[in-house]
Amino acid sequence: MTEPESVTVKIFGNEYVLKGDANPEYVQKVAEFVHDRMNEVARNSAMASTSKVAILAAINIADELIRSQEGSIQSMAMLEDRSAQIVRLLKQELGDEPARDEEIESLPGA
Repeated sequence: MTEPESVTVKIFGNEYVLKGDANPEYVQKVAEFVHDRMNEVARNSAMASTSKVAILAAINIADELIRSQEGSIQSMAMLEDRSAQIVRLLKQELGDEPARDEEIESLPGA
């Protein structure tokens, strides 16, 4: 088993040594994202405390993550629904499933 790699990153004027199995370039990219978000918060507010800037940046990042996850869930549900419609239409065309009166003849958005 390999030893976790150490990566030194700079975030909001402070250096941190992070250890883990992730690719060092990826770790740098994540650190840059956090650094950029903290700088954005600091520019748009009068907060002087690094910890307050970090907390507000974390809240903004968490909000973005949760919105993205919710969007993915909605997209997945729509994809599953469309896939089920396609399967029903294919079965209907192949004669494997009788047509239902309430079933639509085409896919939504098509």
